[in-house]
Amino acid sequence: MNQDQQDFYQSLRKKIRKWLDSKAGQNNKWTEYIIWAPDLFHLLVRLSLDKDVPSSEKAKLAIVIAYFISPIDLLPEAILGPVGYTDDIALAAYVLNSMINRIDPQIVERHWAGDEEALKVIRRIVEVADQMLGKGLWQKVKKYIQ
Repeated sequence: MNQDQQDFYQSLRKKIRKWLDSKAGQNNKWTEYIIWAPDLFHLLVRLSLDKDVPSSEKAKLAIVIAYFISPIDLLPEAILGPVGYTDDIALAAYVLNSMINRIDPQIVERHWAGDEEALKVIRRIVEVADQMLGKGLWQKVKKYIQ
């Protein structure tokens, strides 16, 4: 990770931890997914640097990394706080899930920093993404990559 990515990752971890300790974080039904935002970002960056990941997949990873970092997206974190990461999380899981079908899943697992298995986390997020975002917004988010 370059310094800007490392700074974003550390900042994101601090924001999420602080939010998790708040009443809003403890009462949000998407907390278990939002907590994975820093790990997903870390995974995206690590995969984008891995020589075993094809260039075509790296291009998609770069788009999702930029979407994570950008203050301007469909659910802005500046306004919604960590709940605004739900679209970033869903987009990351969508891209990672499609990538797993084209590369060795062990490449993904070796870069995962989370506590649970990466593949299980990614699939769980994809399964609830339309509920988390609403079908209309979920379709818009997926269009960033299609």
